[in-house]
Amino acid sequence: MTTLKVGIASYEDMKARTMAVARDEQRIASGEPKVWFTSTESFAKVLSAGNRALLKTIAEKTPGSLDELAQMTGRAKSNLSRTLKTMAGYGLVRLEKDERGRITPKVTHDRVELDLPLTQSRKAG
Repeated sequence: MTTLKVGIASYEDMKARTMAVARDEQRIASGEPKVWFTSTESFAKVLSAGNRALLKTIAEKTPGSLDELAQMTGRAKSNLSRTLKTMAGYGLVRLEKDERGRITPKVTHDRVELDLPLTQSRKAG
């Protein structure tokens, strides 16, 4: 598995950075975060203790469907679906659909590394 590098930046900073990259005014360095959160609070919410336990269950027990994961965790399928869609948006899981339409979650990284500047905001360019 791999490490997912994430960063914290304001929406405005992320937008400016994306636009600078699109205009070819800035390049994304190899060590830069691939995923961005707008606050430490949103990062903490997505990677809460309960959600980290969910990721561990998926990685270790490899459920074959959301129904199976719901049985393993005791969480409602609708809650799992919403949580996993959020995690998929941040690249933490991949949701695979089989030929019967069952969704199987797969953990995509075994570590998360947070890049958190303390003294200045990121600037485009």
